[in-house]
Amino acid sequence: VERSARAALVLGGRIASGAGTDHLDLNASLTLEDVALGYEMQCAAIEDAGSRIILMASRALAKIARSADDYAAVYSRILRQVKEPVILHWLGPMFDPALEGYWGSANPRTAMERCVGLIAQHREKIDGVKISLLDAELEIEMRRALPAGVRMYTGDDFNYDRLILGDERGHSDALLGIFDAIAPAAALALAALDRGDGMGYRALMDPTVPLSRHIFQKPTFYYKTGLVFLAYLNGFQEHFRMVGGQESARSVPHLCELFRLADAVGLLRDPEMAARRMRLVLGLAGAA
Repeated sequence: VERSARAALVLGGRIASGAGTDHLDLNASLTLEDVALGYEMQCAAIEDAGSRIILMASRALAKIARSADDYAAVYSRILRQVKEPVILHWLGPMFDPALEGYWGSANPRTAMERCVGLIAQHREKIDGVKISLLDAELEIEMRRALPAGVRMYTGDDFNYDRLILGDERGHSDALLGIFDAIAPAAALALAALDRGDGMGYRALMDPTVPLSRHIFQKPTFYYKTGLVFLAYLNGFQEHFRMVGGQESARSVPHLCELFRLADAVGLLRDPEMAARRMRLVLGLAGAA
């Protein structure tokens, strides 16, 4: 199966949607039953719409769980009910600090072992797992520990180039936030990989990594500011404004470097328009 097509094939050509518990009030006195019911409600809505499920990490579960058994109980209950195999998503605290200690341990390898154990117990209900931990070695270790047929979807916006390329023992499929910014280059790179042209893949994909690492630098959870800014530069939206004023979450020097890196890899669709919009942002900041 061609590598760039794998995610599309596994989802049956249908949209996949995240099912979580984000509608729950974290300030309320929640129970594991509340969390399970929250997951069930969102999963049912997604299945009724004909979409596939990505089972998102739950802030509510992370807040109230007291042991790995609590995670296992909630996830097992949901996995027994879903109609089609799902993708699990393990989102690290660098993306959301409220998810610290997910799977019942602050030690990543202990957490990994517990997650792999859960997957092994429910193998027939799990298509794959996406991990967003920005730790390439841990991802490779987990990838090799997964039951046969369970996919690893990389969420590593620092090391995706080599994780997608893989090695003699396997590779990670891509399910990445940075693809929003580097789609033109990534599409060409994956097409080269499909043709067996590893050198062509690396020539196209490797230069995008500095841009991605810049956008996802600490505090990582502000990466959306960079994605929205690049969308603005490329004319996909008419303003650089975000909910909660998060357009100000990154500094002006950060945005300038983003502009430079995007230009260096040819990701500005209309350089003149992008430069004009960059000057507007600098003018508002009193830097032009």
